[in-house]
Amino acid sequence: MKHTLAVKPVADHTACMREQPPTPSHSSAPKGTSAANGLTYKDAGVDIDAGEALVKAIAPLAKATARRGADAALGGFGGLFDIKALGMTDPILVSGTDGVGTKLEIALAAGLHDFIGQDLVAMCVNDVLAQGAEPLFFLDYFACGKLDLDVATAVISGIASACKEAGCALIGGETAEMPGMYPDGKYDLAGFTVGAVERADVLPKLSAIRPGDVLVALPSSGPHSNGYSLIRKVVALTGLAWDAPCPFSPGQSLGAALLTPTRLYPRLALPAIKAGLVKGFAHITGGGLTDNIPRMLPDHLVPVLDWQAWTPPPVFQWLQEQGGIAADEMARTFNCGIGLVACVSPEQVPDLLQLWLEMGEEPVVIGEVRAA
Repeated sequence: MKHTLAVKPVADHTACMREQPPTPSHSSAPKGTSAANGLTYKDAGVDIDAGEALVKAIAPLAKATARRGADAALGGFGGLFDIKALGMTDPILVSGTDGVGTKLEIALAAGLHDFIGQDLVAMCVNDVLAQGAEPLFFLDYFACGKLDLDVATAVISGIASACKEAGCALIGGETAEMPGMYPDGKYDLAGFTVGAVERADVLPKLSAIRPGDVLVALPSSGPHSNGYSLIRKVVALTGLAWDAPCPFSPGQSLGAALLTPTRLYPRLALPAIKAGLVKGFAHITGGGLTDNIPRMLPDHLVPVLDWQAWTPPPVFQWLQEQGGIAADEMARTFNCGIGLVACVSPEQVPDLLQLWLEMGEEPVVIGEVRAA
C-alpha cells in the first residue's frame, strides 16, 4: 500500500496515489468459482480497506511537513522534490537509511508506539547531518503481518511529527501487510532520507582537521536506538516487567523510560554548520564513542576523551550495574550520554558553546584531537 503523498498548501488538496485494481464484473471470476464464494485478498490476510483507511488517516500528518521544495501537489508512484527550490549553487545530495533495531521489541511488549517513529527519523537525519547536509525529505517503510490501524497511525504520526521538527518533508512511504511473514501484532520499520549540502561545505573537512582541535558534544536523551539487544538481556536478568516502576527514572514505567526517543539534532547542528564553526560531526550510534568519533577524523589523528567531563544519564549506570558490563563494553555499545560530537578549532570553541547555550542546550567539551 503506497502512501506517497502529494502535499500542497491548500486545505482540501492532499492526494494519495496508489495502484487501484479494477472492479471485477461477474464475468471476471475464474472458471470453477463464483463472485459469491471465490477467495478474496482479505481471506488471505490482506485488508485493502484497512490500508486505504491508514492512508486517509496519515494524509494530513504528511501535509503538515510541507517545506520548500515539497510544497506542490506532486503525487504519483514516487515522492517528488524540487531541489532547484533550495537555491543552492553546487548542491551535493546525501542519503541515509536506518531502522530502530530491537527497541521495537520493547515498544511492542509495552504497547507504546507513539514515539518510535521519532527514533526512525532521528537515526536517519542525524546521519546526513554528519556530512553537513540539511535533511530535505523522508520516506518510511512499515511492514506487518496484520495491519492494526491504531498502531500504524500512532507510529506514522510520530514519524510525521519528527519530520516537522527536523525540517524535512514526509513525501511518501510504503505500508506492507504480509501475513505469514510477520506474526500478528508484530511490525518492522525502515526509514530513508535525503539531504543536500553545498559542495564546499561537505563534512568532515579532513584537510582542515589538526592536532589540538577540540571535541564539543551535545547530550543524548538516553540509549537512543542502539544497544537494545543488550538492554533487553539486562532487563531479562532483573526479572522486571516493562510496566514495572522504573528504578532509574521515578514516575515512569521501565518500558516508557527505555523508549525515550532519539534526539533530533538538525535544529542545533545546521546553524553551527552555516556559521562555519565545525570541521566535522560524529553521530554517536552503534559502536559508541570509541568507534564513531574516529569516523570524522583523518587516519593520522585520534580522539582523546576526558571521560570525567560529563555525567551519563542514570540509565547507563543502572544498565552497567545490573548487567555487570565492563567500562570498555559500555563505551563501545552505548552513546553513554553523548549524542553528537563536533570537531572545532580551539579559537571557535567559545562561539560554538555560546551558540548552543543560547539555544537552551548544555554543550560540553569532552576531549581533543591528537596525532596517532
